[in-house]
Amino acid sequence: MKTTKATTIVGLIHKGKAAFAGDGQVTYGETVLKSTAKKIRTMYDGKILTGFAGTAADALALYELLEKKIEEYEGNLPKACVELAKEWRTDRSLQKLEAVIGVTDGKHILLVSGTGDVIEPDDGIIGIGSGGEFALAAARALIIANPKMTAEKIAKTALEVAADICIYTNKNITVESLK
Repeated sequence: MKTTKATTIVGLIHKGKAAFAGDGQVTYGETVLKSTAKKIRTMYDGKILTGFAGTAADALALYELLEKKIEEYEGNLPKACVELAKEWRTDRSLQKLEAVIGVTDGKHILLVSGTGDVIEPDDGIIGIGSGGEFALAAARALIIANPKMTAEKIAKTALEVAADICIYTNKNITVESLK
């Protein structure tokens, strides 16, 4: 069965600044349906950045649930993400959702999945979606090669590298950062 997917996100915290970059490609099986999708959103009055990879409707449902958890735990992002993962893992209707979410508040950057994962990487960089590993590797290399680069520039350039490698990632890139 063919599925609709929205694909690549890279996020990082670098020099005290958080940024996410997302491509605009949405595929259905092997076909590009849309090239300008927006996969990065802010929540909690602009204090939190989120990005998703996976099925769009599932990710949007998870955004709403995450936003409720963040409100419930008064902006405590790690606690909200753990509670989201617990509910996602145990609720039968949520278990069918196919998406991965990256989220940051500028202090923490987390990857949250339906398998119960809530991972905060040691280096403050996440990559999700079909080109996520390429973007993650590129972001790490960019930081080593030029540590003075801004978080926004690293995120954008890393996604451009991923787009050159991954057929499910394009160069219609949106970059968002926390103020």
